[in-house]
Amino acid sequence: MRAVVQRTASASVTSEGIETGRTGPGLTVLLGVSKDDTEADAAYLADKICHLRIFKDAEDKMNLSLLDRQGDMLVVSQFTLYGDARHGRRPSFTAAAPPEQAEALYETFVRAVNAYGIHTETGRFRTHMVVSLANDGPVTILLDSKKTF
Repeated sequence: MRAVVQRTASASVTSEGIETGRTGPGLTVLLGVSKDDTEADAAYLADKICHLRIFKDAEDKMNLSLLDRQGDMLVVSQFTLYGDARHGRRPSFTAAAPPEQAEALYETFVRAVNAYGIHTETGRFRTHMVVSLANDGPVTILLDSKKTF
């Protein structure tokens, strides 16, 4: 499972012309699921992201987590995080999970984040979405549950 984690001042997602999620200060997470992922991957990334210390403390150091800040999280599914463009010019998405598996693990991730008491908003799975955000910092972190980077 892969995640692009962005510290954001605000964010929103619109699906097919309807706003499905809006958050204030916190994190925006673009989440991709591979065909090899399990519920353990979703739990690992949820824990990692909720505890990731990328918010500034009183001494202006990135030392606080989303839990410390009691911020929001916008989670948007993005299978293109598993796009492989190493060969040719058209990405291959063969590593991405099939839609049914991806949706189930995406929902598992969201439930795991909710279990930490974090206010979570989402996009709508398998639809065209428009994500708007104000990246704070900017701070952007790439995570992979298999720790490939």
